[in-house]
Amino acid sequence: MASLKEHIDLNNLPQHLAIIMDGNGRWAKKKGAMRIFGHRNAIQAVKDVTEGCAELGVKYLTLYAFSTENWTRPKAEVDGLMELLVSTIKGEIKTLMDNKVRLTTIGETSQLPPDCQNNLAWAMNQTKNNTGLTLILALSYGGRREIINAVKQLAAEVKSGKMAPEEINEQVLENYLQTSGIPDPELLIRTSGEMRVSNFLLWQIAYTELFITPTLWPDFRREHLYEAIWSYQQRERRFGKTSEQLNPVS
Repeated sequence: MASLKEHIDLNNLPQHLAIIMDGNGRWAKKKGAMRIFGHRNAIQAVKDVTEGCAELGVKYLTLYAFSTENWTRPKAEVDGLMELLVSTIKGEIKTLMDNKVRLTTIGETSQLPPDCQNNLAWAMNQTKNNTGLTLILALSYGGRREIINAVKQLAAEVKSGKMAPEEINEQVLENYLQTSGIPDPELLIRTSGEMRVSNFLLWQIAYTELFITPTLWPDFRREHLYEAIWSYQQRERRFGKTSEQLNPVS
């Protein structure tokens, strides 16, 4: 069976692809197992998608790994997730190096357990000189909180006299977001069929194309990734303009 990869236009790739990795709990429940079983089996999906993006030439991949709201989940699940994060980072460092992937994070990672913070710092240092895909883990991340923190910093600049209110525009505010210097995602994938963005990159996805798949995250593989990118490439991105404005008849 032919792969959709053959039909992907490598000159029209999304520079930045973001994924809401959803469905681990439901996947585990279907198999009569605890939720953490689903999280463990999601590692292969992360590996497949990361390697797939690196091979295609995608420049940035942001994975919504743990939201600010996830802290309210049962303690056993949160603890299990944190232990899994530590072991996964240690176990996958060779894969990251082999694929020239640079690891970084967004979110309030200071809230993570010390061993998680230490392993993240170690992995980011190990991969900092890699020149391929940048893999961004959104950990203890919330879109609204990110915007509020940016506004607080801007307010402090105005209060101190370093900036006038009329100087604030979209570009200025973006400099205070955690994704400063990273292009907005052109494509957002959400697995498990849920139709919401769940407080993820709220500012950055203003004009992002959405791809919703019923596939649960532990079952997501490269062919699903290729399907999402191929779908993205079939769309006309108008940014508020009309088709006629984008394609004027000569």
